[in-house]
Amino acid sequence: MITNKNIVLTGASSGIGLEVLKLLVKGEGNVILAPALDSEEKLTGFAENVIPMNVDTGSAEGVDSIFEKANEVFGGKKIDIFYANAGFPYYEAFDYVDWDRIKRIFDVNTISPIYTYAKYQEHLDGRDGIMAMTISAIGQMAMPGYALYSASKFGLQGFQQGVRVEKPKNIQLTCLYPVATDTNFFKVAADGETFEKPFPVQTPDVVARKMVKGIEKGKKFVSPSFLFGLSKVLMGICPPVRTVYWKLENEKLNRFKKKMGK
Repeated sequence: MITNKNIVLTGASSGIGLEVLKLLVKGEGNVILAPALDSEEKLTGFAENVIPMNVDTGSAEGVDSIFEKANEVFGGKKIDIFYANAGFPYYEAFDYVDWDRIKRIFDVNTISPIYTYAKYQEHLDGRDGIMAMTISAIGQMAMPGYALYSASKFGLQGFQQGVRVEKPKNIQLTCLYPVATDTNFFKVAADGETFEKPFPVQTPDVVARKMVKGIEKGKKFVSPSFLFGLSKVLMGICPPVRTVYWKLENEKLNRFKKKMGK
């Protein structure tokens, strides 16, 4: 169990973040700063060792304010663990022109955790620390209906792959690769409209337990779904398996488009 740590966990008010928070609060001596868009509304009174903070992580100013708040609540002591978990999806056919919509998903899912890593390295100043990120299985294999979400996660995957080689030894970098997780992710993805979830789907408590254990054990990568690992091997050996899978998922997208009158 993780204990006696000063922790920042973004996106802690829902989904995987909330399940991770439920585990971290059990650790004796842990103090957790929990930034999210609606953190104060959802997490006030959650636990004595949780400090809610309403903030938009999709901007430099937002991330800077998190580090400033952490310095305040941790009494100037270092952040032992920074878990950049905040992120969101779109489920859609990419058939439109909208610069701001494209930029928003990259600001939150890609640029923010990259900037956070830079800030955290500066904050540690040679001291030991743990940086964790939620990347997603979709950052390793793109999916129809999730073109922009996939691209944002592929960007983060490329960053972790490159920076891992050059990073200083004092920083542990642990990355999470969940498959579709049964959270409000799917409500956000299509503005509240229901659609068929991709296969396979995991529960957030399972994902959270494996991620916390991975951080504790110093793992570089955490892939909670055995089935996804197996499928990567099968698709590598027999690429037509991936083609069939993509076809099935694209049929789901086509049914969604028809439902939406497109």
